[in-house]
Amino acid sequence: MAVTDEAIEKIKAMIVSGDLRPGDRLPREADLAERLGLSRSSLREAVKALSLIRVLDVRQGDGTYVTSLAPQLLLDALSFIVDFHRDDTVLQFFEVRRILEPAATALAAQRMTDADIAELRKVLHSLRDDATVDELVANDLDFHHRIAAGAGNDLLCSLIDSLSGPTTRARIWRGLTQAGAVDRTREQHAAILDAIAARQSDLARSWAVVHVAGVEEWLRLALRGA
Repeated sequence: MAVTDEAIEKIKAMIVSGDLRPGDRLPREADLAERLGLSRSSLREAVKALSLIRVLDVRQGDGTYVTSLAPQLLLDALSFIVDFHRDDTVLQFFEVRRILEPAATALAAQRMTDADIAELRKVLHSLRDDATVDELVANDLDFHHRIAAGAGNDLLCSLIDSLSGPTTRARIWRGLTQAGAVDRTREQHAAILDAIAARQSDLARSWAVVHVAGVEEWLRLALRGA
């Protein structure tokens, strides 16, 4: 194991074991290096690496702290990575969406408050018949984010949000090339919303599968003909 990797693993072990908790300040560099049996240079590199993935927060002139370790914070690194996806992998992102979003939608049917559902309905009704492609995509992203958040699971919501970016271009492409894309999106969103409002988890899950799978299948056919 590389020296820096070893240092990362030792700091990680301190966090996992509870020796360091979210919000805790790390001991002075010299003290921590001695405690872990590391050189100060390898410890410094490990701290840099862990700060990049939001495990540690280096505050100039103050010290280094363990972050909140909240899922949405840690998954920022995933969002950064998926930005480098290639066009030929976008279908894989849709496949993962097809697995995660129906589960989130079913949970949302159980957990969203009446106020959250009312706000979701406002989002649906704000999409005009003459909406531009940009407006359609923005509305679609907002609608799906609110459902993911309504599932009441921060990790699941963060994962779904991180998958939205790589599929945005495909949504725009569909809006530009597929006739009736706005009407189809509105109809399927309405069906999902009605199922959530009725607290019908299985029906909400099924409509979510239909919705995501429909876009995925359109993209699959479009890529074959491209």
